Amino acid sequence: MLDIKQIQKILPHRYPFLLVDRIIEMEKGKRIVGIKNVTANESFFQGHFPGNPVMPGVLIIEAMAQVGGVLMLSEPQHSGKYIYFARIDKSRFRKLVIPGDQLRLEVVPVKIREKVGVMEGKAYVDNNLVAETTMMFMVGESISR
Repeated sequence: MLDIKQIQKILPHRYPFLLVDRIIEMEKGKRIVGIKNVTANESFFQGHFPGNPVMPGVLIIEAMAQVGGVLMLSEPQHSGKYIYFARIDKSRFRKLVIPGDQLRLEVVPVKIREKVGVMEGKAYVDNNLVAETTMMFMVGESISR
């Protein structure tokens, strides 16, 4: 549904922190599914267990948050804004994610208000649940100091 160039028009993230490769399903305001291809040349593998690379769990959560961000920022009233973490709850990591895996990131809004919201995210590899979390976020403007 959305390729990397279209995602970059919505999300402010760039390499090495853009963790979504494409969006394959999106039902406005209801559900979104994104893909993250995990490759051996990811920069974080240089320092996260060299010789036994494992994707850090916090980056799996960040990838889910970015998929949720695409859902929120694709709404006209949020265009050009930023989404910031406010809270992360109930995170569970069930299986390791390694190079060669493809993460399927499914995010569903639970409660959305004008400037804050809660989303639930699940990450799968080969239809096996590898991680899940509940995320609270705030929609805001750029922070300039």
